[in-house]
Order: sequence, then structure tokens, then C-alpha cells
Amino acid sequence: MTPEIIGLIGVGVLLALFVIGVPVGFAMAIVGLAGFSILVNPSAGFSMLVRDFFDTFSSYNLTVIPFFMFMGALAYSAGMSRRLYDASYKIFGGMKGGLALATIAGCAGFAAICGSTSATAAAMGRVALPEMKRYNYDDRLATGVVASAGSLGIMIPPSSIFIVYGIMTEQSIGQLFIAGVLPGIMLALLFSVAVLLWCRLKPSIAPAGQPTTMKEKFLGLAGVLEMVVLFVLVIGGMFLGWFSAMQAGAIGAFGALALGLARRTLNWEGFKYAVKDTLKITCQVMVIVAGAFVFGHFMAVSRIPMELAGWVGNLPLPPLAIMGVIILMYLAGGCFMDSLAMISLTIPIIFPVVKALGFDPIWFGVIIVLVVEMGVITPPVGINAFVVKGVAREVRLETIFRGVWPFLASMAVAAIILLFVPQIATVLPGMTGP
Repeated sequence: MTPEIIGLIGVGVLLALFVIGVPVGFAMAIVGLAGFSILVNPSAGFSMLVRDFFDTFSSYNLTVIPFFMFMGALAYSAGMSRRLYDASYKIFGGMKGGLALATIAGCAGFAAICGSTSATAAAMGRVALPEMKRYNYDDRLATGVVASAGSLGIMIPPSSIFIVYGIMTEQSIGQLFIAGVLPGIMLALLFSVAVLLWCRLKPSIAPAGQPTTMKEKFLGLAGVLEMVVLFVLVIGGMFLGWFSAMQAGAIGAFGALALGLARRTLNWEGFKYAVKDTLKITCQVMVIVAGAFVFGHFMAVSRIPMELAGWVGNLPLPPLAIMGVIILMYLAGGCFMDSLAMISLTIPIIFPVVKALGFDPIWFGVIIVLVVEMGVITPPVGINAFVVKGVAREVRLETIFRGVWPFLASMAVAAIILLFVPQIATVLPGMTGP
């Protein structure tokens, strides 16, 4: 058999392992080891496996993952998500659909110090869903907005997906973080437009909440002060070139710890929870990254990425049309695969094609994050829908998936805008330099 045929068989075996429930990182490592051993030799395969895992777990660049995860876990344990929602509630709660708008604002704020979609959805769901239920919000809107706005966790920096993409493609993680700021804000605004249109078409779906005075709204801004301090410190520091992404993660984690201790909202139990959660997520991500590197080496010797890049480059289509096909492929794959697994599996194959077409790697990173963001709320595997189901056990999963469609439409609009106006993603990184 030719190397290309062996590579395609390997991809098929990998998908089969995903279906039967083998953990993503181990599945990619197993297939990568077997394929590389067949195409080269077993000794080289095992040597490559050991080297890739050692290099991953000893990588300085990957220290950014535990730092940012720790920052988000500490922020949650210190009650920042509750205070963010309370502040947003005072500002927007009195409007029709105001609690949903407050949820979007709260998710956007927490995403700026978290970096995880499921953590953002779970944290905001616990505080927002009871309030929306109390004001008789339709379950579709209430659960749909939490699941969808929670996905902002991987667009608004810091983002675990940006970190993995940056490492796999050798792009600046700091520039990727900065590139996600304006698209993240745009997406939050589009979500808000979707809520307002839905409420206008069906007013009974979201009754107005309790009105607040201007004084209460102004005082409520104090609840976002911690988030603003952390965000400006971390992202602003990277934007101004004061420190690298790794240093920013360490400073952000220290800042979250200091704020929690200063307000006396972070206790010993909360600190232990943050440490355990950080260790768990970090180990999962690093095993996936290591497995992806092993699988990527198998793909390289199979020559599939090079052949695919050559084939796509010779298609009688403009580059933008080819990019549209790539996006549709990611959308289809995101319906059945975890976002991190999707990135880890496809980037070694797709990225050479993107480079051959002449697209900006930073812009493509934002596009891919947006598309996999759609995957976390798309049936049947939309992980955020299952997270919200865990918080709102009385709501049927079908109801949650019905509630995300207006927000999926907003994401599709955002993707189209980014395709034709790439400067939204590239203007801020361009101002920071390499």
C-alpha cells in the first residue's frame, strides 16, 4: 500500500476509536505510533512517541495552559462570576429580555478571565438560570443563551483553543489572544441583537425584570471592576509588549489569587477546588497536544497534508471559495467531535493548505475558533448544551438545542463578516508587531 492509503486508513481507525470512547489524546497517540511504525520502522516510532510526549510535558510554551486555567478557576472560586452577573443584571435586568442580555455580558466578562466554554457556561448557568426562571423566561431562551454565550470562553482571550492552535502552528499565542478581542466583542453584540429580535417577535418569551435606578446601575459597575483589572493587566500587558503570554498567565493567576484573598471571598476549600480543576484540565489538554504531535508526524510521513495542499491549490476556485469549503468541513466535523479534538486532528492536515493559499495564520486561527465555537452548541455533541442540562436538570435536552439556533445564526453572520472583513481580527495584532 502507498503511504497515502495507509494515512487514510489511519484517519478511519482514529475516528472509530473516537466513536468507541477512547480518550482523544491516547487515540491519536496510538494511531500515530502504529502508522509511523508501519511507514518508517517500529524503533523510530517508539523513539518518536517518547520524544513527543517528553517535549510536550517539558515545553515552556505550554506553561501558559495551567496559568490561565488556574486564573479562571480561582476567579470562579472567588465568586467573580456571581458578581459579574449581578452587575450585568442591575444594568440590563429591567429591559424586556434584559436578563438574557445580562447573561451575555456576564459570560463575555467571565470569558475574559476563564478561557473555557464549559466552565463559562457552568459558572454563569448556576447564577443566571434561577433568575430567568424566577421571571418566567421561556426555557428555550434561558438555556439557549447560557449555552451559546458560554462559548465566548474560547474566543475572548485567554482561550485554550488559541493556545493549542498557536503551539501546533508555531504562531504567537499573544497575538492570537489579541486577535480574538474584537471578534469576541462583535459576537457578544450579535448575540444581544438575536435576543432583542427574538423578544420583539415573541414578547412573552422574556418578561422584563425588576427595574433599577441609575444610582444602582452605577454602583453595580463595581462588580465588573475585578474582571476589568485582570483583563487590562493580562491582555493590555501583552498588547503593550510588557510581558509574554506565559508571563501574562502567571501574572493573571497571581492577580486572581490576590483579589480573592483581598476580598476574603476565596477560602481554603475554594483554593483546593481551583488547584484540582486546573490539574485535571491541564493534564487533559497536554495529553491531547502530545497525541496530536504524534499523529501529526504520522500524517507528515504519509504525505496526505502535502498531497491535499497541492490538490486544493490546483482547484479552479478562488481562495475565498476554498476557505468556505474548509469552514463547512469544520462545521460538519464540529457536530460530531469535541472542539479540541477537532483542532488537534485537522490542523496538521489543513494548515499547510491555508498557508499555500496565502491566508493570514492569525486570521485563520480566529476563523477556526469561531467555527469550533459553533460546534460546542450544535447537536448531537454540543458539549455546552450538556453542561447546561446538568445545571437545569428539569429542562429537556431537545429544548436547549432548540434555543441555540438564533445564536448559531449570529455566529454564521460573524463568520461571514470575518471572511470579508478580516481586518477585524488582524488590526490589533498588526498594531503590536511580531
